[in-house]
Amino acid sequence: MKKIIAIVLCAVLAASALAGCGSASSSVSAVSASAENAKAVKVGLIQLVQHTSLDEISDAIKAELAAKATENKITIDIDYQNAQGDMTTINTICQQFVANKVDLIIAIATPAAQGAAAAVDGTDIPVIFSAVTDPVAAELVASFDAPGGNITGTSDAIPVANIFDLAKELTPEVKKFGFIYNTSEVNSVSVIAEAKAYLDAAGIDYTESAVTTSGDVQLAAQNLLGDCDAVFAPIDNTVASAMSVLSDEAIKAGKPVYCAADSMVADGGFASVGVNYTNLGTQTADMAIKVLTGTAPADIPVEVLKEKNIVVNDETAAALGIDVSKYAK
Repeated sequence: MKKIIAIVLCAVLAASALAGCGSASSSVSAVSASAENAKAVKVGLIQLVQHTSLDEISDAIKAELAAKATENKITIDIDYQNAQGDMTTINTICQQFVANKVDLIIAIATPAAQGAAAAVDGTDIPVIFSAVTDPVAAELVASFDAPGGNITGTSDAIPVANIFDLAKELTPEVKKFGFIYNTSEVNSVSVIAEAKAYLDAAGIDYTESAVTTSGDVQLAAQNLLGDCDAVFAPIDNTVASAMSVLSDEAIKAGKPVYCAADSMVADGGFASVGVNYTNLGTQTADMAIKVLTGTAPADIPVEVLKEKNIVVNDETAAALGIDVSKYAK
């Protein structure tokens, strides 16, 4: 693992009005409550795909549910499924959760949340999502403050302006950014739109390269790096799944990759002002506990993790010859 230098800027978890073919792998675990007369509940936990950010979330969710089960006098049986990035598999998993009459579905990432929402339509099974950047654009909720249905959760909306401000500080010579993302991911499209607006206002040029699978990332990166001074990667599940490939190509080209998540920096990206996904998973589990103990999702605003960390990968920085000593611990 590469050493990560992190500076915590602030820590506040709050509800916010910000408009921020594989096969399933599964494991079933029971989170037991020692209290007498514990209520038994079943939770379906679906993760879009395996990569560092989403793995952090699922691990944190499981840990927090275990930690909170006893004090809330419930026993939680978790059916964890990984859809390996395939929409057909997502739909199958979510439909099976409904058939098994789970008490709650927790869905990690936008496509998984959309699949869960479709599967529970016409039922009373609630859904809690995690790492959905823009749940309004994804048509999961009516608004952040008033979700309006049987679904709510956490957003990983990111401070795009802060990331480009950091880029200006660390690499002021950058005159053109390259965007790499999957245009089919609503979460990425909304962030890229914000990034374009920021750069347009600042008079900074940009170009972009789209991918549809993680296997596209290497060629897309090579093409992009030949036409820009630095790369910006949003919280894109396709790109994150091949982050090590992108970072290797960028280092060979001598150009930094600014990321929207600290986990993407851990996988070789240069720097970020990003979301801590362990904290996001913990908050998601806490919202799930509220629903499991009687609170209606419609009464729980979508929450944004406002803790933002400046994270720099010092090994990548050294390979690029960029001074990051200011952020040393």
